[in-house]
Parts: sequence; structure tokens; C-alpha cells
Amino acid sequence: MPSWRTTLTRAGISGTRLRDDYTHAARRVLRREPAPYLALRLLAAPPLVPALAAGLAFMNLVDDVAETGTPQQRAAGLAALTERVEAALEKGDSPDPVLRSYAHAMDSRGLPVHWVSRFLEGAATAEAAFDGFDDEPDFQAYLDAYAWPGVLVFTGLQYQGGPDPEQAAGWRRFVDAAQRVDFLADLHGDLADGRLCLPRARLDEHSVTRADLEAARDTPAVRALLAGETRRARAALDATHGILDLAEPGLRPVIATMADLMAHQLTAVERAGAGALRRDVGYGIVAPLRILLRAARPKAGGRKPG
Repeated sequence: MPSWRTTLTRAGISGTRLRDDYTHAARRVLRREPAPYLALRLLAAPPLVPALAAGLAFMNLVDDVAETGTPQQRAAGLAALTERVEAALEKGDSPDPVLRSYAHAMDSRGLPVHWVSRFLEGAATAEAAFDGFDDEPDFQAYLDAYAWPGVLVFTGLQYQGGPDPEQAAGWRRFVDAAQRVDFLADLHGDLADGRLCLPRARLDEHSVTRADLEAARDTPAVRALLAGETRRARAALDATHGILDLAEPGLRPVIATMADLMAHQLTAVERAGAGALRRDVGYGIVAPLRILLRAARPKAGGRKPG
């Protein structure tokens, strides 16, 4: 793995201020999401790493504002952030180093600005005012409004000029699986925060109440509900097969690792059963390290490191 300075140079990023901006964005990602950061640094082609780190830092910044405070505070924070983002993209400059690096990445990679606009609009509506899902179409509308453009403001930077329709559709399938796994893995924490992320219609189908889930009741009905949700998540994960063919070669090892981590976490949720209501199901430490090391290992017949 090249040093960070070498990585910036390979990406064509010059000038002390701009290099510092990308460094600030990368450090923000490392603090908030160490596993994705390590996957990028270890596995992605160096010319892609700074832009993707800036994209992930930007996505996290919007997420944090959309999920912090009262509904009124979220709305005000997102309105102010949207103004700052629009100014940064228009002028190529901002007081915020995350926005400066992201504006540069957007410009240099040619990602269409409509993905950013959709993400910010979805953050202000689907996420900031989130009140759960009535049914499956409601969940799908949430993906279209917020989760899908949120992934593309980050992963879309791998494509010079942005993703084509087939590539964008592939990431729509990917985010469907990722969101289902994430909601199941974070059931306990979300419920504690007052967020029910399973469609209410499916609770009704199994005669399960929100109170049953909040009390972590281990009943046949609750177990049947969770088993049905994990089956849907497994089917969505299976539907992501082929995403590697739609990714840029320099990012494929990272995407494969992300898929492996999702599959590992979903398996842990399946094993936990109703226990997922008593504690969030994380990645752990050993499994992510094993998956990362396996992905970083030179393939048989490949060029040995010099």
C-alpha cells in the first residue's frame, strides 16, 4: 500500500491546500467508518482513493446532519448545508475542507450534479422526517429518494463522467441489499432511538406489535417476522451478483469485500434470531480483518510484490 502522500500524487492532486483538504476528508472517514476506509486504502487503485474518500466523507456529513437533533434542527441544518454545498460546487471553494475536496472530486471525475441534488433533497425529506415505512413500496421509495443517490455521490466517483444507466441500476440493487442488512443489524439501536425500520404492514402480517420488538420478546411470531426479513435481505444480496462487472477494475476488490462483509453480517443476524432485538449485530473484529487480508493477498499466478 503506497503512503497517503504518494496516493495523492498518483491521483494528480497537487497544491498544499488541496492535498490538506483531501487528507482532512480521509481522516474524517477513518474516524467514523474505519472498515470502509481500510478497504479503500488497502484494495482500491491509488488514483481512485482520494476522490472516493472525499465522497464518503461528504455522504457521512449529510447523514450526520440529517440524523442529528429535532426535526426542526435537522431541517434547518440541511437547508444551511445545501446552500454551502451548492456554493462549493458552483465556485469550487468553501470554508469547509470536506466540501472543498468533494467539489474538486466532483469536477475532476465529472459526476453529474443531479445525484448530489437528489441526495440532499432526499436527506431533507425521506431521512430528516423519517417516520418508518408503511409497506414495501414505502421502503422502495425511501431507497429511490435517499439511499440510492447517497451511495452514488460516493461510488459514482469511480466512473469518469458518472455511471451509465446500467451501472446506476446495479448500485440500486446493491443499496437495496445493504439497507436491508443494515436495518436488521441495527434493530436494537434504532428501536432505542425511536426508529422502527421494518415495514409496519409486515408486523401486522405476523400479529407483531412495535412494543413486542421494543421489549425484545422472543415469541414464535417475532421469530417468524425476523426470519422473513432475513430471507428478503438474503434474496436482495443474491440479486447484487454481477455488480463487480459494473465496477471500475480499480475498485472491484473493494466492492467484493463490501459484499463479503454484508454477507457475514447477515449471517450473524440470522444466527442471532430474536437476539438481534437485544443488541446490535456488528461486524466484530476478526471477520473484517480476515476478509480484508484475504482480499489483499496476491492471487495465485499473479505478479508477486517487488
